[in-house]
Amino acid sequence: MALVASLAFESQFRFSDRVAQLLDRIDCRLADSVEDREAIFRLRYDAYLQEEAITPNFAQTFYDPFDDAENVWLFGLYIDGDLASSIRLHVASEDNRDFPSRHVFADVLEPELDAGKVIIDPTRFVTHKDHSRVNPGLTYATCRLAWMAAGYFGADHLLAAVRVEHQAFYRRTFNHRRLCDPRPYPLLAKPISLMTVHYPSVADQVHQRYPFLRSTLFERRMLFERYPPMRQIVPANEAAQVHHAA
Repeated sequence: MALVASLAFESQFRFSDRVAQLLDRIDCRLADSVEDREAIFRLRYDAYLQEEAITPNFAQTFYDPFDDAENVWLFGLYIDGDLASSIRLHVASEDNRDFPSRHVFADVLEPELDAGKVIIDPTRFVTHKDHSRVNPGLTYATCRLAWMAAGYFGADHLLAAVRVEHQAFYRRTFNHRRLCDPRPYPLLAKPISLMTVHYPSVADQVHQRYPFLRSTLFERRMLFERYPPMRQIVPANEAAQVHHAA
């Protein structure tokens, strides 16, 4: 048993090291330009079409109005200059209530917003098939952005609105738990379940298992800080400093 456990730990360590090396090669950019956004919408279209989650369209892009919300962060991850993956994050609170998952799971999420909870809603997570095949850690590197946002904003809920076959990944990696059974989801052909995790409760455990998910305050600020900041959403580290000063 001791040998099996040792081999499993060594394998996990090697995987974490490979993902950390991949992160050194990745350039993560907020999609501010028309060109970057259109490239992401094309990548989305190809990925969703390949999984038969959408039907073909003439424009060969996949976009929805949530891409223009004031509380959205749309990221592209680039390897050697090529767009390798993308993820969209909405940061929601009692005063910034509009995000994709709320429209499908309102009965579950509205009470949490009414209670003043902060919610991170990652959606439109896609990877380029060629980059994903060559870099098996790309999925983890992309999801890391949602994990970092949960830490930066002190989220009470880090959601995962995913198909049933993807639930095991979120449960294994981030300790997500399922909140409800699959439901129809706008613009997608397959039903989606809602999962969540409370970041402060599991962060230490997750970081021990996957050290590459750790991040510095400087890195998080570079990705998520805005001027002026979003109304009524104060990053957890800054809230703690204000409380201490008081």
